[in-house]
Parts: sequence; structure tokens; C-alpha cells
Amino acid sequence: MLIVQKFGGSSVANAERVNNVARIVTDAYRQGNEVVVVVSAQGDTTDDLIEKAAEINPNASKREMDMLLAAGEQISISLLAMAIEKLGCPVISLLGWQAGFETNSTYSSARIKRVNAERIRTELDRKKIVVVAGFQGLNKYDDVTTLGRGGSDTSAVAIAASMHADLCQIFTDVEGVYTADPRKIHNAQKLDEITYDEMLELATLGAQVLNNRSVEMAKKYGIELEVLSSMKQVPGTKVKEAIKMEKMLIKSVAKDTSVARVMIVGLPDSPGIAFKVFECVARAHINVDIILQSVGRDGTKDITFTVPAGDGEKAVDALKDLCDRVGAKSVAFDTDVAKISIVGAGMETHEGVASKMFEALSDNNINIQNISTSEIKVSVLIDKVDADRAVAAVHAKFFGD
Repeated sequence: MLIVQKFGGSSVANAERVNNVARIVTDAYRQGNEVVVVVSAQGDTTDDLIEKAAEINPNASKREMDMLLAAGEQISISLLAMAIEKLGCPVISLLGWQAGFETNSTYSSARIKRVNAERIRTELDRKKIVVVAGFQGLNKYDDVTTLGRGGSDTSAVAIAASMHADLCQIFTDVEGVYTADPRKIHNAQKLDEITYDEMLELATLGAQVLNNRSVEMAKKYGIELEVLSSMKQVPGTKVKEAIKMEKMLIKSVAKDTSVARVMIVGLPDSPGIAFKVFECVARAHINVDIILQSVGRDGTKDITFTVPAGDGEKAVDALKDLCDRVGAKSVAFDTDVAKISIVGAGMETHEGVASKMFEALSDNNINIQNISTSEIKVSVLIDKVDADRAVAAVHAKFFGD
């Protein structure tokens, strides 16, 4: 059986945890499995490296940042390989390019073009555990690239897909996927299983358990994922296509406070103006989520939409020229908002789910500013200061106190 195991930064944050991961890996190996391990940088290493770069050059090129940040995973894989050696198992560590990761040339957020896993296969055939640096690859210019935040999840799934692995395990500091963040909601319940679509929504809506690109890839290639704890030996949560017929109405409540709201006031109420607005945003490579357009009055209308918090200023800059040309009164952004979402395939066939969520917020005097829905999610925009209270209220409404 070929198993791909991925360990995040918190799982290898210090010597004790590195040795703990080594025990988990060697246990799987000694059970007769072929094991490939993907590792992130230790603890806060990536953030520390970003701070070091800012001390030297706050405007460093993305290429040089990738060269710097890739060093974090090189430290992790070598330390883990040493710990596995100490336990008496044959092992080899490989950087992303040695493991065959070929990417495009979008530095800091590269996309994987393919994984040539020949070197990994050779080392497995030599009965070695293979430890791979996540988050990184090589482009056509032989430059090191990084895959963006959460990229190690994507690295692990890409290896599992290219090598037709039997299982891909994602080890974290929580025991699986929960109905809410268990660090904030004391009675959050762990899920035994969740669909790809539900997990993808949660990952996109702020649940920091899995990277959304890794879930997309797992769904595309039919890779069954298991999210489980590196600290406790307990069953985790399976992420897969089909689940039991007795679906829960909703699976989880998610919170995203890394949101910016962009507001354009006084746009002309004319055909094509919305297209022009969002064409500008798309050209700036900014993802848009919740959109609200007012009913036109006196020849004008307003458009409000949300973007990732770090893209708020970028979106306003992209829109200024258009707004000046068409005579809009103002364009601005703020980050004093949060997005609260409920996700679950069960809501497709049950009426009243949204009203139940809105009732929970109303009972707690929390004002809803914007609403967005799909077949398996309802999201609302509220004041950021109310975010934790809102999650608790909605969770209690659906899952009880």
C-alpha cells in the first residue's frame, strides 16, 4: 500500500514534535507500506523569513522571495530524515525539484504543471521512506518557485495523484474537520466524513484545515483524503465523493475575518457598467465573492463586493480610473467586516435553512449587511467585532448548546 502523509508546520515545530512525526512515519513503514512524507516549514519559520526579507528590502522581487522561503522546507525535511534515521529506517529527503515538481513561472503562487515522480519511485523501490519538501517546485527557467500559502497540502495531493497512492493523510494540530473551530466552540463535533464539495466550500470560506487547491485536485483525481491529528492517535475525517445517505443538514459553520468590502457609490445606472467594474477587478487578478448591487435611482446605483483583505487597496486602485471616467461619486474599501458561512449538501433538499441562520443572528442582535447563497452554502457579511458571537449563535442553532 502506498501512503502519502503530509505534516504541517505546527506538527514539526520543535525537536519533540519532529521525533513524534518520525514515529508516526516509521510505524506506517514497518506495517509494510511504501511511505512518502510531505513536510511544511517548521512553526513560524515562513513568517520569520518574510520578516527578515522586510528588514533588507520591503519590496523584494517575488523570485527572490521564493528563493528565500523555500529554505524553510529544506530545514524541515533534513531534520525529519535525521529523526527517521535515528529510529533505524532507511530514508532520503528530496527538495521539490528533486521530487519532480514542475511548475509555471508565477512566483509566490505557482501552479503545478506536472510531477515527474520517477526519482520518488526509484527511492521507494530501494525500500526507503521518501521525505519531500512541500510548497515548492521548479519552473522552465530552473528557478525555484513556491505554491503559495497552504501549498504543502497541494504538494501531497499532487504526489498522491501522480503515483496513484492508496491514501493521502493530512496531519494537523486538530483531530479532523469539525462543525466549527473546536478552539473557539467548546462543543464542536468532529465529522467522520465530508464530501469534496463541502470541504472545498469550507476551505474557501475560511476554515483553515485544508488548502482549497488541494481539495480541488483531490476531487479531480479521486484521491481519498484523511484529515487527522499528529498529536493524538485517533481516527480523523475522510474527505471523499460519496457519503452516507443520512446526511446532516449542514456540516459546519465557518468564519473568515480576512475580508475587505469594496464600495462604489454613484455609478451610472446604464447597461454594461457592472461588466466594466468587474472586468477591471479581474484584470488585476482579484477574486470577488459576495456582490450586492442597489436598485437604480435618479440615474445612479451602488455596487458593493468583497475581496480578500490583502486585495482591498489593490481593487480600489484598479477601479479609480473607471470611476473617474464614468463619474462615480466614490470608491473605497474597509476591513471591519467578517464573513460567516454555513455549509452542507443537506440544505439542497431542506427548506428554511437560511431563515434558521438569520434567526440565530437576529436573536443575538447581529446585523446582516450582505448575503450570498449557493446550493450547499449560505454566507453573510457582518461587523468583524460580532464574528465569534455569530459563529457561536449559528452553531448553537443547528447543533445545540
